[in-house]
Amino acid sequence: MDTYDLSALRPRLPSPLEPVADERFTRRGLTLLLKRDDLIHPDLPGNKWRKLALNLRAADGRPVLTFGGAYSNHLRATAAAGRLLGFPTIGVVRGDELAGRPLNPSLARCAADGMRLAFVDRATYRAKHEPEVLAGLLERAPEGAYVVPEGGSNALAVEGCAALGRELAGQADVAAVACGTGGTLAGLAAGFDGRTLGVPVLKGGFLGDEVRRLQEAAFGGPRGDWWLDERFHCGGYGRTSPELDAFAQDFEARHELAIERLYVAKMLFALVSLAEEGAFPPGSRIAAVVTGATGPADQPSSSR
Repeated sequence: MDTYDLSALRPRLPSPLEPVADERFTRRGLTLLLKRDDLIHPDLPGNKWRKLALNLRAADGRPVLTFGGAYSNHLRATAAAGRLLGFPTIGVVRGDELAGRPLNPSLARCAADGMRLAFVDRATYRAKHEPEVLAGLLERAPEGAYVVPEGGSNALAVEGCAALGRELAGQADVAAVACGTGGTLAGLAAGFDGRTLGVPVLKGGFLGDEVRRLQEAAFGGPRGDWWLDERFHCGGYGRTSPELDAFAQDFEARHELAIERLYVAKMLFALVSLAEEGAFPPGSRIAAVVTGATGPADQPSSSR
């Protein structure tokens, strides 16, 4: 298969925009819409397709080396792309203590899709962008490997995510997305004609600077009207709370839709909370971007 011809994978684009009748919004004169990016492709759902597509064209069939944690959706999507399009993949995994353990379901899926896993200690992982560290990692990879950063977030990924904003333009007044590395928010805000809310799933307060850096790299400067609400990370990446678990279970029961816990549930919880606080003017159409689907490898930990 021609690696340029990503259309051969038959992505569902534009992804569906579905209204949801939820009285927590309707009683305040608000309309909730779900942007079902989780339906774009079964193996490369949501922002993974949007962030990887232009990078895979740039890689042009070369081996792809990328980075992630033990439950990284990005690693899983990259490995699946390698299997589907026929190029080698190498995943640098945070935590050398994992090397001697049985693979969890997420990493086992990566390995089954042909990804070579390289476990590194956490200090090396933190320094992965330093030239000498990256050069050492590339020595483990096939010659000419193309590097995609953690979470897939680089200038090409941001450009790919701008298409999401353009799909929502004129369809909503507010767009909301859960944020890990900031690439989806940076692109979404650039393509959208309303306000864009980012809900970080990591704590630390660093994401605003990263979004600005990514927009500078992709577009030469800031784009769009966006803001962050840092209150809903539930203790950090990979963590949930009893309150979030109860919220997600209730949302699933109300709408018969499985909700991924580490990203999507936190974003929806933020939207309900903000609606209750009166953050959105009556009449607002709020599009919640469903960036991923719940699967057998989703194993969030609890902060309790």
